[in-house]
Amino acid sequence: MAATGTSHISHRVKETIRTALVGPQLAAFLPAAALGIYWFGGEGFLMFFAIVFPGILLLAGIMTQPTPRANSGPVDPVTELPLRDRLIKSIDRSILRENSPTKACVVMEVDDFANARRNLGEDIADRMLFTCGERIKSVLRATDMVTYLGSARFGLCLDKTRRADLEALIQLSSRIQTAFDTPLTNENVQVHCTLSVGFALPSRVSEKTGEAILAAAESALQEARLSGPGSIRAYSNEMKPRVSASEHTVKEILNALNDGQIVPWFQPQLSTDTGALSGFEALARWHHPEKGLIAPGAFLPALVQAGLSERLGEVILYHSLTALKDWDKLGLKVPAISVNFSADELRNPRLFEKVKWELDRFELDPERLTVEILETVVARSDDDITSRNIASFSQLGCGVDLDDFGTGHASISSIRRFDVSRIKIDRSFVTHVDTDRDQQSMIAAILTMAERLGLEAIAEGVETHGEHAMLGQLGCTHVQGYSIAKPMPFDATVGWLQTLEEKVAASAVLPKRA
Repeated sequence: MAATGTSHISHRVKETIRTALVGPQLAAFLPAAALGIYWFGGEGFLMFFAIVFPGILLLAGIMTQPTPRANSGPVDPVTELPLRDRLIKSIDRSILRENSPTKACVVMEVDDFANARRNLGEDIADRMLFTCGERIKSVLRATDMVTYLGSARFGLCLDKTRRADLEALIQLSSRIQTAFDTPLTNENVQVHCTLSVGFALPSRVSEKTGEAILAAAESALQEARLSGPGSIRAYSNEMKPRVSASEHTVKEILNALNDGQIVPWFQPQLSTDTGALSGFEALARWHHPEKGLIAPGAFLPALVQAGLSERLGEVILYHSLTALKDWDKLGLKVPAISVNFSADELRNPRLFEKVKWELDRFELDPERLTVEILETVVARSDDDITSRNIASFSQLGCGVDLDDFGTGHASISSIRRFDVSRIKIDRSFVTHVDTDRDQQSMIAAILTMAERLGLEAIAEGVETHGEHAMLGQLGCTHVQGYSIAKPMPFDATVGWLQTLEEKVAASAVLPKRA
C-alpha cells in the first residue's frame, strides 16, 4: 500500500509540473513575456527567446510526460482488444485510485456464436467477431475499457461517470444490445446477433478485487444466458459462482447422469393455424445439488469430450418417454416429443433397435417420437450406418426433424435420402423477421421449397410476438421459442398445458350472430 501511495503522489507532482510548463494556460503569458524581453534586451534577445524557448518547452514536455496507462501488453489477434488480465488490473487500479472507484464491470456474450462459427467457417466468424467488438466500442466512451475474454465474450470496465446504479447499467446494456439490431454483414453474408449481458456493481460484491468483481459479472452473465438470448442480469449475493466446463470431471458428469441430476426440460411447439400444441422438444438440463441450475453450454462440451453423448441420449430418451406416458395418464394431449440425436449416436449400429425396444417397453406408437438431427450431420455424412438408422426411424413411423436448417448446406438429394419429414428453420433466419424484409424473403423461399418437397416446417428461436405473427402470415405452420414458453421441468408443464387447452377451447367457440 505504501508503494502505491508514493507512486500516486509522484505521478501527481509530475502532472502538475507538466501542466504548468506546457499546459494551455501558458499561452496567456507569452505576449507579455515577449514584450518584456524586447523592451529590456532588444531584437537579439527576442530572436533567442523565439528559437530557444520552444525547445525548452518540448524538452520539459518529454521529461514530465506521464507514465502511460497500461495500454501496452498482449491483445487478442482477432478482435485487437486487450485480454482478461488487463480488465482485472484496470478494475484493481480503479478501486485503489482516490475519488475514482470502479463504477461497474459488465460482461457480454454473443448468443450462440459457436454455432455461427461452425456454420460460417473460421475466417468469416473471426471477422464477425472483430465487428462485434467495434460495435460495442461505438456505444462507449474512449476512456471506457473493452476487453476480449474468449468464446465470443467481452468485458467492460467503465471509466468515471456521474451515475452508475442499477437503472443506468440496464440502460447502457440495452444501448449496446440495440447496436446489434442491424445484422452483421461480411462477404454478402448477413447474420443477426443478440447479446446476453451480466454486470456487477462493486457495492454488491463482498471482496473488493478485480478478480472477484469480474467473477460476479460472469455469474450474472451465466444467469442471463439461462434466461434466454438477449437477457440482462445484475449480480446479487444469491447467485451461485460461475461454473465453467473445465470444472466438471468425467466422474462428476457420469454421477449426475446416473443420479437423475441431468434430465430433460420441455419446450412447447405450437401450430400457427390453431394455436394448439404440436409437441415438446426435450432439452438436457443439469440441476446440481449445490451449484444450482448449470447452463447447458457449461457442461455439454465436457460431456461430449468425455464420450458420454450416448449415455446422455439414453437418459433423455427414457425421461421423455416417461413424460409422454405421464401426460397421457393425466389426460393431457401431447401429440409428440422431439429428442435430439448426436452424430456419435447415429453412427451406432444398434441405435434403432434400442429406440424401438424403448417404444415397445413404454407401449407408445412410433409417431409419438420425433428424431431431431442436425443439418450438418446430413450435409457432411456419408456414413451408411447413419443413413440406415435415420431411414429405419422414418419407416417405423417416427418423425424426422432436420434441425438448424439453412446453416449446414444440406442438398435436396440428401434431404430425400435421409427421409426428412420436417425442417426446423434456424433462429438466425427468424430473428427480426417481423421488421427485416431480407429475413422475410429468406423464410418465404425456405417455406416454398419445403412445400414443393412435401415437408412441414417449424421455426425455432421465436423470441417476440411480432416474429410469431409474421411467421404465421408467411405460412410457417409450427413455431417454437421464448415468445411461447421457455423450457420447463415436467411438473411445470402440467399447469401450462391445462392453461393452453383452456385458451384453445375458448378461441374455438365462435360468437353467435345477432
